Amino acid sequence: MIESKYQALSDRLNEATLRFWLATEAEALGRGGVSTVARATGTSRATIYAGLKELRSPSATQSPEKQSHGVRAKGGGRKKLTAKDPGLLDELDALVDPATRGDSQSPLRWTCKSTPRLAKELKERGHAVSRRTVCRLLAQLGYSLQSTRKTREGGKHPDRDAQFQHIASEVEQYQSAGDPVISVDTKKKELIGDFKNAGQEWQPQGQPEEVRVYDFIDSALGKVAPYGVYDLTANQGWVSVGIDHDTAEFAVESIRRWWNEMGKPLYPKARRLLITADCGGSNGYRVRLWRVQLQKLADELEIAIQVCHFPPGTSKWNKIEHRMFCHITQNWRGRPLLSREVVVNLIGNTTTEAGLRIHAEVDGNTYEAGIKVSDQELATLAIERDEFHGEWNYKIIPRKMPDTG
Repeated sequence: MIESKYQALSDRLNEATLRFWLATEAEALGRGGVSTVARATGTSRATIYAGLKELRSPSATQSPEKQSHGVRAKGGGRKKLTAKDPGLLDELDALVDPATRGDSQSPLRWTCKSTPRLAKELKERGHAVSRRTVCRLLAQLGYSLQSTRKTREGGKHPDRDAQFQHIASEVEQYQSAGDPVISVDTKKKELIGDFKNAGQEWQPQGQPEEVRVYDFIDSALGKVAPYGVYDLTANQGWVSVGIDHDTAEFAVESIRRWWNEMGKPLYPKARRLLITADCGGSNGYRVRLWRVQLQKLADELEIAIQVCHFPPGTSKWNKIEHRMFCHITQNWRGRPLLSREVVVNLIGNTTTEAGLRIHAEVDGNTYEAGIKVSDQELATLAIERDEFHGEWNYKIIPRKMPDTG
């Protein structure tokens, strides 16, 4: 509103009357009014403060037209710096332009491009500027302070999209038949103790919760590795809070616990299970122990287990990441994870408006790291590989099928 008024009046009022009008607008807005008017009109704060001073002086009872001071002839006043120094904007743009980041000869290639450093570099090139002027000129050139953005997923596999379509087709088929579909992954390991946790939480003014300065692991409390199982159909999750190594045996044990506690009651007649997983980690497609443990689970439950791995570099598309793990992180933001019980309670009390429900338990078992699986043992597994990328898509059949007669 102020900006449109300014555009309508700026050509119709002289310098003094325009300054008076800006001052009255700023005064009417109250606290912060000067800054608001300055931003909206592009006028200097000093000009508005001068108008306020004149407005509050005894001579303000006279009409601005009758005041002899403060009115310059058209075109008068100090020239803009860019008008006196035509090459200034081009020099500044060349220093900041992202295209110069790969130029090893750029003077600021290997330094932080702060406004004081930019001003210093411009002064060395013969331009008389201050850091405040640099800020204003950067805005004029269309620059703003921005952080980096994660968008690149690394090398793109030629069958990336085809694998996504394959996974979507399998998921739809299983869900249509009423069979369970789960997404699995390990959340990043967390330090247990009074350590800083990213995020902010409401606390009494000036009384933040105090935590340790250094993130050295507490030998008594250690770390935890939350392994999650997310049911895509029921919007329910299971998290095993592991206290030992994140191995394939631990991953499959978490799936086993989910099935016994949550899966079997929901799908009592299921004869097959679909798992979508990343291509790396404890449940990676190259991990032999993962397949050995899945074979044991299939034999035990007497159901076929089909696995579809996401292509390399696409783990963020796994449903568990943005339907469960992100909400857990949001729920415990700014809170130190003081104990395993705190972790379990924070995970178990994570909910969403969409109805997400999570059950969490501590897995106190120990899991040996570095277990080797021989070629002979691998050959005993009942694995059916899909024609399309059999290394990513395969089915593990129970070696003793249930009697359906």
